[in-house]
Amino acid sequence: MPYERIDDLPDPVRDNLPKHAQDIYKEAFNSAWDQYKDPDDRRGDASREETAHRVAWAAVKEKYDKGDDGKWHPKK
Repeated sequence: MPYERIDDLPDPVRDNLPKHAQDIYKEAFNSAWDQYKDPDDRRGDASREETAHRVAWAAVKEKYDKGDDGKWHPKK
């Protein structure tokens, strides 16, 4: 299901990502949710939701790295 607000994101996302990264996650998830509605467009046996979460994390990782301190930081 798409997320309307950042506050609707799963706890691990809200508890660990900075606000900007949460925005990226939400937008990427919602876009992937729309894009992968056809099961033939998904990889293997992954559900639509699993696929959207994978896409969202990949989008975050394009702009953010998890530092040695365990926190997410913008890439330089």
